[in-house]
Amino acid sequence: MTVVVADSSVVIKWLLPQRGEEQAARAVHLWEGFRNGRLQLIQPPHWLAEVAAVVARLSPATAAEDIRDLHELGIIVTQSSEVYTTACELSISLNHHLFDTLYYAVALSLADATLVTADDRYYRKAHARGQITRLADFDAATM
Repeated sequence: MTVVVADSSVVIKWLLPQRGEEQAARAVHLWEGFRNGRLQLIQPPHWLAEVAAVVARLSPATAAEDIRDLHELGIIVTQSSEVYTTACELSISLNHHLFDTLYYAVALSLADATLVTADDRYYRKAHARGQITRLADFDAATM
């Protein structure tokens, strides 16, 4: 089974594909893979709060329902001290915000996981370490 960590740049596209976001169809396909049991989704502890902050700003009329629906999915959350330690190291070495590096730290803590991101700037900084792919490059056929 494919194990994925989807950062907020991907999750937002699940909730707001109608906003004309680039790659929304790819993000929704990834979402369907999770919903159909073809892939496993594992997230860092702050993922829902970060998504809620963005959805509340971009779609206040649907924010509460969207976040409630995501919460009820029971998505696996990992918050080991190793994840936080790795996220701190990544934040420092990549000169990037800790909230973004927490997603990557989760993927790195699992031998078979991949971070999927639509944030090209972050991808360019982090890709040399492996276990990260751009949403545009994610191979849906592996699901």
